[in-house]
Amino acid sequence: MTTSLVPSSRPISLGTTGDDIDGKTIAESDTGKRESGLDPDQEKPEHHRLANIDAAPDREELKKEGIAQGEDEFPDGGLRAWLVVLGVNHFPFQSGACVTFGTFGFVNAWGVFQAYYQETVLSDTSPSTVAWIGSVQYALVFLPVSIIRTRLRSPYYEDEFLGPFDWKLASGFLFGPTIAVVSHWFRARRGLALGILASGSSIGGTVIPIAHWIHFAIRFDRGHSYLASRLPPKKVSGGLLNLKAFLHIPYSIYVLASVVSFLGLYTVLTYLEVYATEIGLPEDFAFYMIPIANAASLFGRVGSGVVSDRIGPINTLIPSTLVAGVCTYAWPFARNKGSLIVLACIYGAACGVFVGMLATPVAKMGSMDDVGRRTGMLMSVIAAGAVAGPPISGAIRDKTGSFIQVGYYAGSMIILCVLLLICVKFVALGTLRGKF
Repeated sequence: MTTSLVPSSRPISLGTTGDDIDGKTIAESDTGKRESGLDPDQEKPEHHRLANIDAAPDREELKKEGIAQGEDEFPDGGLRAWLVVLGVNHFPFQSGACVTFGTFGFVNAWGVFQAYYQETVLSDTSPSTVAWIGSVQYALVFLPVSIIRTRLRSPYYEDEFLGPFDWKLASGFLFGPTIAVVSHWFRARRGLALGILASGSSIGGTVIPIAHWIHFAIRFDRGHSYLASRLPPKKVSGGLLNLKAFLHIPYSIYVLASVVSFLGLYTVLTYLEVYATEIGLPEDFAFYMIPIANAASLFGRVGSGVVSDRIGPINTLIPSTLVAGVCTYAWPFARNKGSLIVLACIYGAACGVFVGMLATPVAKMGSMDDVGRRTGMLMSVIAAGAVAGPPISGAIRDKTGSFIQVGYYAGSMIILCVLLLICVKFVALGTLRGKF
């Protein structure tokens, strides 16, 4: 009996009908292909294999493959996708400020509070001690309730030990999920989406120090009404922590680089206004140093998103973080209005790139199913650097009486982060060239 193998179909015996085809004929054909080193389904088009899942011997694997292919089709735009970005960013104030505006916007404005506390209610407390309040904010992000408490001239221990409870809730329930959800909607344009997302904190850090009434007006309900997940929830093994993720060497090095960076990255934002008044500049001028730096960071965050989509997030982070380190070295030597404004603008833009791109590389270091957990683990670990960085800088200032050594310390931490980022790229690609 002569047989004919038709691509994308079963082998059919001539002179027989489809009802006469038995499993033996199919098995013999598949066995012949396996013996020749070919996959039985290799010659079949994708749509045919998926359409005949029930008839395929490995139908469960094909079902999983079909689901995975559907989830890999990112919208990368559209009204709903961009509403998700705007909804967690800076939706108009009439409907309530949103997640990044009201969380990291406060954090970026901490330098104003640092100067205020040192000059008024905590004037007898060392700068390094006052910095612990802000460093906890850097690590955990806080709720408006915490700000109301600190504005009521409560004792230092109350700000320090009662505040972190609601700050921790805010960090976990407000900011954490936003990065993972936005990543569900974008792939090719993920850098731009996350850059726009992060720009909300730049706007918050610019507006909040100037418009004090916003402290009591921040609301998050409207922001989350536009926050929507695209992919269905999945049950992943390992609980809240997936320690196996640290077996991926590039991810582990990147987490270490992020921790090291936060040991020095927020030093300038914390002490910029204090430094300006210390060198004799007018207080009304020094007050605007933090808003100027945050306004400049807006361009760094959004611009870095566009660039990272073209050359890769790590390739974007390396030069911008290097600029931030150099600016930190130069900061204590800026001693007039013009030089301090220029430094604040350059540093703000460079720092904005790092913060805006912080979570973008994580999406490339594993599957999308686990991106939320990997991002959460990253944020949890770098909290250690965020907590320790500003107080260490303050302690150096207390001991030396100068910000020059503070600049050397903080700048060195940022430069060390740059070296670790270079290691991340080399380990991931095996070369220093290429998009990553």
